[in-house]
Amino acid sequence: MTSPTPPAEQPRLTADEFRTLHERLRAMARTAGNAERGALDQLTPERVAAAATEVRLGLTVSLAAEIQTHPAPDNPEPATHRITVPALEDLTSDGLHFATDRFAMNVHGDADSHLDALCHVLFDGALYGGVPASSIGADGARALAVELAADGIVGRGVLLDIPALRGVPWLEPGDHVTAEDLAAAEAAQGVRVGPGDLLFVRVGHRRRRAELGAWDASRARAGLHPAAVAFLAERRVAVLGGDGNNDTAPSAVPGVGFPVHVLAINAMGVHLMDYLQLEELTAACARAGRWSFLCVVAPLRLPAATGSPVNPIAVL
Repeated sequence: MTSPTPPAEQPRLTADEFRTLHERLRAMARTAGNAERGALDQLTPERVAAAATEVRLGLTVSLAAEIQTHPAPDNPEPATHRITVPALEDLTSDGLHFATDRFAMNVHGDADSHLDALCHVLFDGALYGGVPASSIGADGARALAVELAADGIVGRGVLLDIPALRGVPWLEPGDHVTAEDLAAAEAAQGVRVGPGDLLFVRVGHRRRRAELGAWDASRARAGLHPAAVAFLAERRVAVLGGDGNNDTAPSAVPGVGFPVHVLAINAMGVHLMDYLQLEELTAACARAGRWSFLCVVAPLRLPAATGSPVNPIAVL
């Protein structure tokens, strides 16, 4: 399909305004006391236990998209999946035989669901918390790797449906979700985001892709406006997930291609989940009349890695 045309007028931040916002959010993160594991420190045992009370129906819903193994405009380097089966003569013979799988993927692409570790974003020569950028190299990350979430991420999930708020099936690529949108969606859905929550923001990326076909999402996609990240800081959100990249393209900040990633990960220590599949969860929440749920995220235990494929599970 042809590339979508972004909305004509979009709010922008100057480089100075962006760095001022970056410093303000860094200061708020320090005040929140999340220096060791980033915003995951907001997931206290008490909050995890409270999240378990969100389960009412015993319904489980995956928030991951099916892994793509074929090239597409948004996935020029698809995952490779090779299955090895026994020889033909062994398939019908007696005895024990195995079929095996080999799998490889570009974790941080524009198609597959994944978790970004805190070592994923380097900005002005540093990682989150001022950790030197030299702490990461070809042999992996010596700090802030995905191992911070080795025991899983478990907490109260909250889904905010921005297309429903605006009365459209999806946001067009290039459109921004503002802090005002997030607050309005809370009010419309009767839910409030609080400390330690796993916040999921639907922009309709997956539905648009399913109905209109894939496009080059690296050039045009809907996401959060950088100023909206202050909403996450004020509410002390533990994790942010979206059905797109979380960042809008084109960027609202000249010279900074992924300002939401920089602010959330690098300034605040908030793990991001990109390119989730939120359509089934949206439908389930609408049927239940509830937009909060228990959420369990289990990244792979990849030593020194900058991220991981992930299959978050919502339990309603």
